[in-house]
Amino acid sequence: MFCEQCEQTASGDGCHQWGACGKSPEVNTTQDILVYCLRGVAPIVLTAKKLGINTHDLDVFTCESLFATMTNVNFNSKRFTNYIQQCIEKREQLKAQIKALSPENAQWSELSNYQPNWDESLVTQGQEAALPFLSQIDHNIDVFSLKLTVIYGIKGAASYTFHAYELGQEDDAVYTFIHEALAAIDRDDLGLPDWVDLALKVGEINLRAMELLDQGHTSTYGHPTPTSVPLNPRLGKAILVSGHDIKQLSAILEQTANTGLTVYTHGELLPAHGYPRLKEKYAHFYGHYGTAWQNQTKDFHRFPGAIVVTTNCLMPPHETYEEKLFTVGPVGYPGLNYLAADEQGNVDYSPVVEKANSLSGFTEESEARHVMVGFAHNTVLSVADTVIEAVKQGKIRHFFLVGGCDGAKPGRSYYTEFVEKVPEDCIVLTLACGKFRFFDKNLGQIGELPRLMDVGQCNDAYSAIQIALGLANAFEVGVNDLPLSMILSWYEQKAVAVLLTLLYLGIKNIRLGPTLPAFISPNVFKLLSDHYHLQAITTPEADLAACLGV
Repeated sequence: MFCEQCEQTASGDGCHQWGACGKSPEVNTTQDILVYCLRGVAPIVLTAKKLGINTHDLDVFTCESLFATMTNVNFNSKRFTNYIQQCIEKREQLKAQIKALSPENAQWSELSNYQPNWDESLVTQGQEAALPFLSQIDHNIDVFSLKLTVIYGIKGAASYTFHAYELGQEDDAVYTFIHEALAAIDRDDLGLPDWVDLALKVGEINLRAMELLDQGHTSTYGHPTPTSVPLNPRLGKAILVSGHDIKQLSAILEQTANTGLTVYTHGELLPAHGYPRLKEKYAHFYGHYGTAWQNQTKDFHRFPGAIVVTTNCLMPPHETYEEKLFTVGPVGYPGLNYLAADEQGNVDYSPVVEKANSLSGFTEESEARHVMVGFAHNTVLSVADTVIEAVKQGKIRHFFLVGGCDGAKPGRSYYTEFVEKVPEDCIVLTLACGKFRFFDKNLGQIGELPRLMDVGQCNDAYSAIQIALGLANAFEVGVNDLPLSMILSWYEQKAVAVLLTLLYLGIKNIRLGPTLPAFISPNVFKLLSDHYHLQAITTPEADLAACLGV
């Protein structure tokens, strides 16, 4: 196997025997075949679009399939085999439509005609299909590095696009570019500058995808407002919802209303408590349990109720809790309870309710603890005048955006130490699961402004960008002239897409860690460093001093 799409790749240079995430070579190979097939489908879809043929089904399928191949989403080779079969079936149907309408446009490459032999090992076939692509590393490692960057960035953008689709927000330009990027992977006529431009285009399209997702969330559930979220459970039977999918959380809340069950969030769903229409409608939507994804083995073991994982990040489950664990959407693991959606996209959560009622629930109370969420762009920018005045008066010296993915590798304590050392006249904005390193720390306030503001989950990166752009507009300066520093942690492909968006916007001096992506070659990183001043984190003390100019 060959995989270096996440931060935790073995020895920092890729997984070659077994995935550090827990994926077997078989799973890795079948997901690679799926991506291989999608690369072959892309030119067919683009041709169909030019001919005016409706490609919406394949557009959505492509996004869901790419989402499934991300780190910590799906570990079930049978699910990937099913995706491959669907992909080829949909591909052939679209080919037939094109041929009927325009026979002269029905000539396809070997890749677009690829057909696995279902009677033989997919692992062997996947390795044979991947070899020509992997061999490109010997021809031009920098171009190969950017091809991987584009693939991983497109996976992240596709996941945001799929989330937005679920909420009724779509843009055909986003779908079209995803296919264009997939089709470009097999081109050998593009030089290094072309691949840099394409990677930045991924960032541009991802910005639009995140905007659509933000519109879907806020139009459906209202703009997040500052909300106190209990961290201590209350007595009674319970359901824990993990992942990122607020639509599925809403469906669970709807189906558990008046059942006596209490619903808790886990991981990246913590910011969901800030959406007013959820809190107002569902009194049993109570609190948050646990921390980041890499701690779910102990969190899920201890939780005395049923658990639903709606999206990434899933870890290989322990047998102590797998019977009470359910997955939906693109998420899967062999042997786990999978709840498939019906033709309308609705999931029946009655098995979850039944399991929750069969378990003990919480039988003891604990000390009350709370954290605040809900500081999204609408909230922060509504007090922009207060922020500007505080800066002018010297009450606020600097803003730090400290956020991104959390993970299990050593070195992530940097982010805790960094926040602890931030001076008292500075404000920390945070988002995504990286905040669980410090989300429950009381940093106090500057006037009426809390020094620690939770902007949201990784799916809310658009909100953080809008805050930066909004403050720059209010101060009448460029975003790079703001007293703002971005200290980011990354783990998987959504983070890659977000980083490309920040670079597309021209944001400089980003500090990235805990380690640099294995798929970024030294020359490509130097190029980004020279142009954008992108740099690796060092020590909290040194980076703070550099950001503050002291």
